[in-house]
Amino acid sequence: MRLGVWGAAVLRPYKGFAMRLRLALVGLGFFLAVPVRGQVTPQRLLDSAKEPQNWLMYSGDFAGHRYSNLEQVSPTNAAGLVPKWAYQTLAGGKFETTPLVVDGVLYGTGQDDRAFALDARSGRPIWQYQRELPADIRPCCGRVNRGLAILGDKVFLGTLDAHVIALDAKTGNVVWDVTAADYRGGYSFTLAPLAIKNLVIFGVSGGEYGIRGFIDAYDAATGERKWRFYTIPGPGEPGHDTWEGESWKIGGAPAWITGTFDPATNTTFWTTGNPSPSNRGEGRAGDNLYSNTLLALDPDTGKLKWHFQFTKHDDHDYDATQVPVMIDQGEKHLIVQANRNGFFYIIDRGTGRLISSNTYAKVTWSTSKDAEGRPAVDKNGAPSPEGNRVCPGAAGATNWMSPTYDPQTKLFYVTAREQCDIFSTAPQEFEKGHAYYGSAYFPNDDTAPFWGTLRAIDPLTGALKWEWKHPSPTWSGVLSTAGGLVFTGDAEGNFMALEAASGRVLWHFQCGASVYASPMSFAVEGKQYIAVAAGSTLFTFGLP
Repeated sequence: MRLGVWGAAVLRPYKGFAMRLRLALVGLGFFLAVPVRGQVTPQRLLDSAKEPQNWLMYSGDFAGHRYSNLEQVSPTNAAGLVPKWAYQTLAGGKFETTPLVVDGVLYGTGQDDRAFALDARSGRPIWQYQRELPADIRPCCGRVNRGLAILGDKVFLGTLDAHVIALDAKTGNVVWDVTAADYRGGYSFTLAPLAIKNLVIFGVSGGEYGIRGFIDAYDAATGERKWRFYTIPGPGEPGHDTWEGESWKIGGAPAWITGTFDPATNTTFWTTGNPSPSNRGEGRAGDNLYSNTLLALDPDTGKLKWHFQFTKHDDHDYDATQVPVMIDQGEKHLIVQANRNGFFYIIDRGTGRLISSNTYAKVTWSTSKDAEGRPAVDKNGAPSPEGNRVCPGAAGATNWMSPTYDPQTKLFYVTAREQCDIFSTAPQEFEKGHAYYGSAYFPNDDTAPFWGTLRAIDPLTGALKWEWKHPSPTWSGVLSTAGGLVFTGDAEGNFMALEAASGRVLWHFQCGASVYASPMSFAVEGKQYIAVAAGSTLFTFGLP
């Protein structure tokens, strides 16, 4: 079958349960010229800040800053931004990818485990891969994928049927395909993996199904699994006694957001989600380690160095799956996180010791702290059979969307929401492969509507510096740039640029659909672009 897309395109079936769309680009002068690509070595990933024209990993760098050193677009000219090109995935559902850009080629993922490579100058397709998924997959929150990792000459994809796949970066051909878990038990992958040295690290999704969470590392060349860290300790392991009876076997604690990496100490940091059932603590007495926890792991072996649990024995679904951002200021080596539970945490990166935890949104589930300074559950803050009004609500004070840290302003920017919900709880028998919540929740009964905001926070104190209020809560992540800008989107479909120092809005564009992704920036031939996914379209913007 020939497709009339800029040249010859051939649709061919791929062996097994996959279909690959290869676009055979025929060179006719500059119009069809394909950019020259180099392999991405582990050293290039370590030195990502030296390649501001590229975006080599999900958060832009190993520290999780989601910050671009590009400065061509600035407060003086941001009002002149215009669309440059748009790529349609032709798929419904939430489009949550953060693309990678390497030497003029953009790599992204779409709904239903699509993957694609585009010419970053024009959006012209180079190849597309489409996984054929089983009819009975069990994704919690949409048939989504948040992105790829790249290492050597391969890009790496986790799938909704719990496979780990390596694709040839030049052609989109499958190089290897490994089954990580049985998707029929609720296991899936939705995150962008993290490449460290010769390994590619994946965290599993599925905490709503009573899985036993894990983090895996695979050899990038062969697909051999090198280690697995179970996020719920088994018998004889430290932390096993924090689970009542056999509840550890179905305790959840997924790790569905991309981690970070500190090469100086050879430590990778990953965060985990809720225990299962998410909103009923009866039957799983104890702290429920390592749910809602920051994990410091040796990337070579998967061994645990230390842990910090944000919310003990959670019964509000307050996942800690927000990017653990690394910040160095003088002698201070920190992990900071605006947590879904409404507290902003500052943690010593070397030891896991809590430095401070202060609210950055309305909180009623906790009104005191324990001896270690961690928020403690208020007796009136738990779900009840009759229903109990609790803040933050079920979606949290923030969620998975990426924050950003700007080393110029020294501010941390995060999407927040002000919403309270009524939580109730009821017994539920566990059934493999079926949703396991033990609860229900209802929207708040306030006369005032809930709302969203972009907040700029001092990461050394947790103090609010400025905020920009959205008409309603948004699921967009945030990008900061050396040009003095912060980019984010909203639920009404606006993508906008704000002045990083003040929060003043300088420009916006109506995408026609809600933004569920985190933006990024890259450059080709000296021209800076900003990219974001909205609806079924990947948009790029630049100066005229």
